Amino acid sequence: MRPIQMVDTKTQYHKIKKEVDEAVLQVMESSAFINGKPVHDFSANLSSYLGVKHTVPCANGTDALQIAMMAIGLQPGDEVITPSFTYIATTEVIALLRLTPVFAEVDPETFCIDPASLEKMITPKTKAIVPVHLYGHAAPMEEIMAIAGKHGLYVIEDNAQAIGCEYTFSDGTKKKTGAIGHIGATSFYPSKNLGAFGDGGAIFTNDDGLAGKMRMIANHGQSKRYYHDVVGCNSRLDTLQAAILDIKLRHLDEYIAARRKAADFYDQAFDGHKILKAPYRAGYSHHVFHQYTLIIDGVADPVKFRDGLNQFLADHKIPSMIYYPVPGHRQKMFDQFNTSAQNMPVTDWLTQRVISLPMHTELDEEQLGFITGKVKEYAEN
Repeated sequence: MRPIQMVDTKTQYHKIKKEVDEAVLQVMESSAFINGKPVHDFSANLSSYLGVKHTVPCANGTDALQIAMMAIGLQPGDEVITPSFTYIATTEVIALLRLTPVFAEVDPETFCIDPASLEKMITPKTKAIVPVHLYGHAAPMEEIMAIAGKHGLYVIEDNAQAIGCEYTFSDGTKKKTGAIGHIGATSFYPSKNLGAFGDGGAIFTNDDGLAGKMRMIANHGQSKRYYHDVVGCNSRLDTLQAAILDIKLRHLDEYIAARRKAADFYDQAFDGHKILKAPYRAGYSHHVFHQYTLIIDGVADPVKFRDGLNQFLADHKIPSMIYYPVPGHRQKMFDQFNTSAQNMPVTDWLTQRVISLPMHTELDEEQLGFITGKVKEYAEN
């Protein structure tokens, strides 16, 4: 059996090595390392894939969120609502821009923001909502957009973990996540479903005005060279990464299918288990499984059980991860906002019970059988 990895980017690369190597060599030969043709080609191809008018490439997913928030004109003290149960980048950017993070609860099954909790958190200072499509499952965007429209709020989708996910609306129409809100933001960190060989990110919108602002902000705030209209930053996707991503974009649906196949194996193995609860798949979301995350339930001490399982798997050379052990509202960096005083029972409940198993495009049945066998061995002893 091949060694089991949490993410196997090396084997994935070997399958497309010829395509990638040729693309990289073409960039090296052109020497157009910044803003070369592959950047524009990839942006256009990604826009077509997602069904959006504009893709603005940038340096990473955190920058994508920051540029999006800068573009909608938020001012210090404005409130931005987002889930606490997510990676810190989502909320870190809010505080970095001197905005006020406001945390909403998540649905205990989908792990995504709960619309009922979201609406309760809206105040006259609220200006934007940042739903996160966590682990590859879409947030309930139809309800979120309705709430945003009712209150005149911007919606910035954090699509870093769900690129390629398709959302089905109640009338049967479909859209890709990241293309539903006013702005979508994503990361091309190597472990993502569409991962670069380094850092990278992108921002999406159908709004011509916002697209223009975001392009300026990402390029030192300049409308033309040496004419700086707004305060911006220096955030760009380099040509080498764009060339690689353009190759991998052609395989993205294939990668998603491979992840879903592995998730189906996991689902079948854990079906009906009294302690191990498999991820929920809402009918509106075509889950792309950036992570496969179990919930530990039905034990007296879930943290002790979860940590014990984590160590047991490590002892058998099976990696696992806890995404995320400390939610945003309990992070020390937000002490100034007194967020730890918030009552967030669902979020706190999940942080004590989630554990993610290996999930990537290269898992085979022998590996999956070994992983599920060991997880159940621990749970049933």
